[in-house]
Amino acid sequence: MKYIVDGEEYTVIINKKNNKNTYIRVKEDLIIYVTTNYFVTNGMVKKILDDNYNYLKKNIERMKIKQEKNREFYYLGNKYDIIIIDNKKIEIIDNRIYVKSIDSLNRWLKKEMKRIYAERLSIIYNRFSENIPYPNLRLRHMSTRWGVCNKKTITITLNTELIKYNIRCLDYVIVHELSHLVYFNHSKDFWSLVSKYCPNYKEIKKELKD
Repeated sequence: MKYIVDGEEYTVIINKKNNKNTYIRVKEDLIIYVTTNYFVTNGMVKKILDDNYNYLKKNIERMKIKQEKNREFYYLGNKYDIIIIDNKKIEIIDNRIYVKSIDSLNRWLKKEMKRIYAERLSIIYNRFSENIPYPNLRLRHMSTRWGVCNKKTITITLNTELIKYNIRCLDYVIVHELSHLVYFNHSKDFWSLVSKYCPNYKEIKKELKD
């Protein structure tokens, strides 16, 4: 089925299950996914989409921004033009990054992630006055989460996409995951602890969501 949002036509994929509720999600491919009950008709889905029009519009805009960011090269919050040149080493000058090839750029970026993430984890950990163990660090691309804390293995996993954002975003996610070693929930006490080490966390959360 098709659905019009802001004058543009989008594909709607309906996944029917034995659900009580209906869930709507816009993914990076700009397809609208609807999970609903077997007895919900296409006409009823259309009505649900109409009722959630503003939600759809906002999320489509957000995914378009994400698509644009994925097409461009961002590093620590700044956008760079990639210049392919026969250089042995990678150089950043103003808003340009000079590289021998895209492969060499990807290898460099992977090393930078490991170095920067490890450095920031060490810095943020040492700010904590709470008695928490030093966690293992893993890096992984994740579609829906910026970080994950496994309290059982004392491991923090950080999203590789964070390298595109400024350091304060990375620091917030690290604070968030370290705080889970104290409170393994999202209680008032947990957010109070996050606020202790990242007072502007609400602002950063919004930045990461947008």
